[in-house]
Amino acid sequence: MPYLLLLSVLLVLSGCGANNGPAGSGSSSPSTSSAPAAGAESSKAHKLTIMLDWYPNAVHSFLYAAQSNGYFAEEGLDVEIQMPADSNDALKLVAAGQVDLALSYQPQVLMARGEQIPVKSVAALVRHPLNHLMVSADSGITRPGELSGKQAGYSSIPLYEAMLHTMVKNDGGDPGSLKLIDVGFELIPALSTGRVDGIMGGFINHEQLILEQEGHPVRSFNPVDYGVPDYYELVLVASDQGLQESREYFQKFMNAARKGQQFAAQQPEQALKLLLEHQDTTAPLDEAIEKRSLEILLPLMDAGEQPFGYQDTASWENVRKWLSESGLLAEDIESADAFINL
Repeated sequence: MPYLLLLSVLLVLSGCGANNGPAGSGSSSPSTSSAPAAGAESSKAHKLTIMLDWYPNAVHSFLYAAQSNGYFAEEGLDVEIQMPADSNDALKLVAAGQVDLALSYQPQVLMARGEQIPVKSVAALVRHPLNHLMVSADSGITRPGELSGKQAGYSSIPLYEAMLHTMVKNDGGDPGSLKLIDVGFELIPALSTGRVDGIMGGFINHEQLILEQEGHPVRSFNPVDYGVPDYYELVLVASDQGLQESREYFQKFMNAARKGQQFAAQQPEQALKLLLEHQDTTAPLDEAIEKRSLEILLPLMDAGEQPFGYQDTASWENVRKWLSESGLLAEDIESADAFINL
């Protein structure tokens, strides 16, 4: 895939765009940096910058918990959390060394490696897909295969097209008969108005909740149940050079991040309060939506007996193989080059 096409993928992916899901294009300026804990000497703290994938929302609760509760400061870090001007910024800027860490997505990291972009995932944050195929609850469609011959909306992303084809084919349908419609960021109105019969690119912790809140209940299908590998929806990314120079600090970052995630899991209401204190004024949050979103996210971020952020070799190889079979990745890309466990 040409580099410019990759960037266009990153621009609209994420879980979504400006009006389209918990990991897509964001708005303008960065948030303020964290302050060291009381008594800490900021002059001795090591500065790290992390760029979000989208505007602050429930999936970032662990970061704001670590920031507000002083966990980063305890590790000797002064962490600045930035918001991207648009969703392709994060991966580009971390690759260029303009930010230390960034939030991105497992398939995009592999595709970046395929384009010789020197980035690696250092932690899996959301361990399972949030992006589900959605149809209206009253549509009569009960399986992905039943979309054969019908209209499916998606947001300009080849990855989503590949997911649709895999799911329909795996369920015994005819992917060649799908009528794909690029609806851009208009996934919610496209489905709610009946313009399309299903959408790919909507997240169960965002679009689905909004549709239901607006009186348009949906039926969602997990891609993992229909032939798509169980990929990491959100990962933490560093550059190859950054890992050579700052691995020790990245490990400290993850120490604090794990404490932040533990806090969010044990005190979700307080974690949500901290998040809302950091919401961006250009993208105000709906507290009810974010509360339900966090309830969905917490179990999907749980690594079980492994520490928060742990990455499994088999997951990376399964996703690499599927991307290659779907024509989105060269066969000679090594999955082991795309990630590292700190």
